[in-house]
Amino acid sequence: MRNRGFSLIELVVAITIVGILAAIALPAYTSQLRKSSRAEAQSVLTTAAGNEQQYLLNRRAYGSSLAEINVVVPADLNGKYTFAVAAAVGPPPTFTLTATAIGDQANDTCPTLIIDNAGNRTPAACW
Repeated sequence: MRNRGFSLIELVVAITIVGILAAIALPAYTSQLRKSSRAEAQSVLTTAAGNEQQYLLNRRAYGSSLAEINVVVPADLNGKYTFAVAAAVGPPPTFTLTATAIGDQANDTCPTLIIDNAGNRTPAACW
């Protein structure tokens, strides 16, 4: 009569293979999550830049906060990015929008994203 089942060696080999695959797949997966969050932050900054230009046309000055220019940060970016608006009144008026990665997102290759009133995007390689 033959025993049906797995031997201990077969089980250890299977667990080792699964562990190796997980060690390869998990970093790639988290990297893709960071890229996805970065793209979403870029979208928020681009929308905010457009809203700043419209705000300038309506009020002859740039808005000084995201709420003032009617930009809502998606809930899934909370804990991943902080957004800042810097508007200067002096001639000519200017603005700079910044998204700074926080938490695990700070391990991204592009931890800070900046766009200004001239459309300059920094760092250029991240856009």
